[in-house]
Amino acid sequence: MRVIAKSTLRKFWEQSAYADAKGPLESWYDEAISAKWESPQDVKSHYRNASICGNNRVVFNIAGNKYRLVVEMQYRAGIAWVKFIGTHARYDSINVESVNEY
Repeated sequence: MRVIAKSTLRKFWEQSAYADAKGPLESWYDEAISAKWESPQDVKSHYRNASICGNNRVVFNIAGNKYRLVVEMQYRAGIAWVKFIGTHARYDSINVESVNEY
């Protein structure tokens, strides 16, 4: 998959309060760029705890569910587009299907 954009993830982990997200986000990124997800089932096969949502969104639990990563999947194009990364508490205040904070 082509991940858009690693810079969004980097901006998040470079904040001192979220520095502990660096390793887990880098691991997710490395796995995502080598993945060939063609359907939500492919994602679930690799990430059992991922939540498949409307509007082609997938929510990944990061760092033991301390953080949430919302990605819009464009399966045919092979693109995983980062739409949100934040704390679990912040995630609770967004609309997963329309969030576009990066």
